[in-house]
Amino acid sequence: MQLTQAQKKQFRTIGHSLKPVVTIADKGLSESVFAELQRALDDHELIKVRISTGRDELKVLLEKITADCNCECIQRIGKIALLFRAAKEPKKHLSNIPR
Repeated sequence: MQLTQAQKKQFRTIGHSLKPVVTIADKGLSESVFAELQRALDDHELIKVRISTGRDELKVLLEKITADCNCECIQRIGKIALLFRAAKEPKKHLSNIPR
């Protein structure tokens, strides 16, 4: 999925007011955390994730998340990442993307 710069800018604007819905701590990407990431991306499409690990581990973990969840990292500031994946069937009442 390739997003234009205008789309990324729009998503960053929307993401500014979002709170992190998933926190990944020292234990990393467990099955339950992965399942919660999948659910959150299916429901909300655009989510914030807090990754509480070391700097080197953070990059590796973020690459693994984007590859495994088939999502795109729109922005990363410190330990907070803004992730997007278009839903197959958008849920208008849950989605953070206006339609």
